[in-house]
Amino acid sequence: MADGTESQSRKLLRRLQAALAEAGAGQERLDRITSIIAESMGTEVCSIYLLRDSGTLELCATEGLSSEAVHVTRLRVGEGLVGRVAKRLRPINAADAPSEPGFRYMAETGEERYTSFLGVPIQRLGENLGVLVVQSQEERRYSEDEVYALEVVAMVLAEMTELGAFVGEGEAMAARHQRSVVLNGGIGQEGAAEGHVFLHEPRVVVTNPIAEDPEAELERLNDAVDQLRTSVDEMLNNAPKGDKEQYDVLQAYKMFANSRGWMRRMEADIRNGLSAEAAVEKEQSAARARMETVPDAYLRERLHDLDDLSNKMLRLLTGQGRDTGAELPDNPVLVARNIGPGELLEYGRSLRGVVLEEGSVASHAAIVARALAIPLIVNASRITTEALNGDLILVDGDQGVVHLRPEETVTKAFRDKMAMRAAAQERYSSIRDKPAETLDGTVIGLHMNAGLMADLPSLPSSGAEGVGLFRTELQFLTRSTVPRRGSLAALYSRVMDAAGGKRVAFRTLDIGSDKVLPYMKPQDEPNPALGWRAIRVGLDRPGMMRMQLQAMIRAAAGRPLTVMFPFIAQLEEFTEARDHLLRELDREKALGHVLPESVEIGAMLETPSLAFAPRQFFELADFISIGGNDLKQFFFAADRENERVRRRYDTLNVSFLTFIEQIVARCAETDTPLSFCGEDAGRPIEALCFAAMGLRTLSMRPASIGPVKSLLRRVDLREVRSVIHEARENGAQSVRAPVMDWLRQQG
Repeated sequence: MADGTESQSRKLLRRLQAALAEAGAGQERLDRITSIIAESMGTEVCSIYLLRDSGTLELCATEGLSSEAVHVTRLRVGEGLVGRVAKRLRPINAADAPSEPGFRYMAETGEERYTSFLGVPIQRLGENLGVLVVQSQEERRYSEDEVYALEVVAMVLAEMTELGAFVGEGEAMAARHQRSVVLNGGIGQEGAAEGHVFLHEPRVVVTNPIAEDPEAELERLNDAVDQLRTSVDEMLNNAPKGDKEQYDVLQAYKMFANSRGWMRRMEADIRNGLSAEAAVEKEQSAARARMETVPDAYLRERLHDLDDLSNKMLRLLTGQGRDTGAELPDNPVLVARNIGPGELLEYGRSLRGVVLEEGSVASHAAIVARALAIPLIVNASRITTEALNGDLILVDGDQGVVHLRPEETVTKAFRDKMAMRAAAQERYSSIRDKPAETLDGTVIGLHMNAGLMADLPSLPSSGAEGVGLFRTELQFLTRSTVPRRGSLAALYSRVMDAAGGKRVAFRTLDIGSDKVLPYMKPQDEPNPALGWRAIRVGLDRPGMMRMQLQAMIRAAAGRPLTVMFPFIAQLEEFTEARDHLLRELDREKALGHVLPESVEIGAMLETPSLAFAPRQFFELADFISIGGNDLKQFFFAADRENERVRRRYDTLNVSFLTFIEQIVARCAETDTPLSFCGEDAGRPIEALCFAAMGLRTLSMRPASIGPVKSLLRRVDLREVRSVIHEARENGAQSVRAPVMDWLRQQG
């Protein structure tokens, strides 16, 4: 950029800084700014449009257009040239605006006199805040230097908007982070919670976007980049040998940290008048905007790397680290872009809920949240940019909805809902020690799922008859090294102690797919859910499985032991895994260790193929547990991590229930105990239909046992079966509606 333009840009920013420093209301400031920009750029018009809501732009200030149009003229995002800038988050530079596709003439503004148009987005970290526009009567395209200068100004406007410099009347000029916001996401763990926001990584706020001394800012930038490069080099040197994926990520980090293009753009921003941190954030905003439009997954991941590096740079420049010293508020709800299982466990049960901007329903965090029985919502877009520490937040994990800074009426309705839930829990406590016996005399065994020691206190309070599934992978996922056999044996022993003699079914290590150990080389698989996971890993790498089986045997120490192998697809896999356990029992006996009083060896039926296994499998297995989450995704060929399809197929689909009925029949032939384990088991309507299909044991999260038991005790399964059979005969796709109608008729 030419020196003259650079000087002009810095001069413009200094004038804006002076205008912003002057006392006055938000409207006055905006009006002064439009006049300064128009004068400095030699244009007849300068207008600022701010978002009134997520889909509407409002003209909030102008120099050159009709003053009567201010706060009157509104455009939808995508409407007209201004709306297109807001939608695409890219500048539009038109010499003859009326001839441009999508141009919309707004008579009330008086803009018919102006031909040329330059609009740039006012954005912060990829978030659209509005549009800055200049117009001239002269038919001309604005130079690259002029476009660049206006983008720099727009970036400063974005920061000042974030800091509340333009607060005024109306929705478009309302104070940021004070409006009520409703965000939709995916349900990671059901439940409801009211609390206050605690940001896992507090947002970096740039309070000095305009530089006084460009040379000093360049020096600050170079110092921060040197620190960043040093830290990346250290991470590379300390990276585990053989971990190709981590090495590749760090190499990408190093590439970006040493990118001359990245540096040149930030240096140019500083010479144009921005501070070092503002220059970094301008680049970060551009990268985030590109992330939204790049279809290639690899490129999106690399832009994500650049985003992470920018965050590190901002924390170095501002001194605003992750650890701010802020204490957890009352009833904390954790808000984060993403979080690992170990970090989430550190917060523990102090949390009332968790809301993630990214993540998936099958992520490590989701697994831990379920274990802790904390409501979790994933993929809540914009939550980290909208929320502030201490904000009131309502987490509706049943609907996948987050209410941030809710209106009083919403809060009241939500509290009423929670009160009803609490009242229901009180009712459930009255039947806690009673069996889940239906009106026709059928008794359904209700067990709980667990994965942490912290889950076990729920065993007596929930009324569960035992632990139908203890997930053993959490102890592996939350450590940086392989746990030792002795520590695992001690943990499993404490689990059995806490169960107080009730049955605990230990599932062997279920890793792979969505659950990758930090110290295990990741597998580059196109479809990991169908790949090298669970029992396949155990049989191919038996050392870890043998160590875990030894720990379980030693933990039992004369008590009954129940072991369940996950993801069995055929008889041979089960017999091989079973043989491993039998050999370890023989070895432990030879070593003189106390053997379990009895051993049950079972399998999880998670693949349709196992339902058609030879009769020998059903005779050999001491018990079978249907893993509903995986079985459903394979039955319907619908990836449960894909939000577009995971809810497409109903669990109460006639085809799926018929399949369950067939599994029940095969187990009945050999008198093999059968249970259903998974999220659906804890949903009362689904549990009722499973029981009607012949299942006599269900395993679910502790909080679901009360509602399921309450419903089962009020129905006659013979009548439910009749409703299901009739719906099936009538060609219904799902039995949900007929069963719900029947329940309503029962009162």
